[in-house]
Amino acid sequence: MNGRIAAHLAELGIVLPAAPAPLANYVPYVVTGNLVVISGQLPTLDGKLGWVGKLGEAVSIEDGQRAARQCFLNLLAQLSAACGGDLDRVGRVVRLGGFVAAGPDFIQQAQVMNGASDAAVEIFGEAGRHARYAVGVSSLPANAPIEVEGMFELLG
Repeated sequence: MNGRIAAHLAELGIVLPAAPAPLANYVPYVVTGNLVVISGQLPTLDGKLGWVGKLGEAVSIEDGQRAARQCFLNLLAQLSAACGGDLDRVGRVVRLGGFVAAGPDFIQQAQVMNGASDAAVEIFGEAGRHARYAVGVSSLPANAPIEVEGMFELLG
């Protein structure tokens, strides 16, 4: 991976993980026209969940934000694969969506999802500003605390 975004990732000390394999019957991403839609990514590190449990119970807001950031880095790994390794082809982050596993009284989904959104802006600058949703759910695969999906615009 070479280019402006790769250099910026290196400046930030970010090494993209290997693109995680799907857990079920779906593809990790679909390219249609100038859009890449990436399936939900869990906060995996080296093939294992880096965080488990529900927000507001076993997982703090700060750890939830770190997990959301890792989900975004996993999205970038998939995006890099979709772009043939050239993240300079990314025109903008269009939308991120987050599912936050929490109990019924947890209302800070947006703050947790900021971990992914902040990473998008840190890496892509103004092109990283995006539409977003953050939804609370009762559970996620493998007891993950968060899952993040994304849509990105490609140039050329």
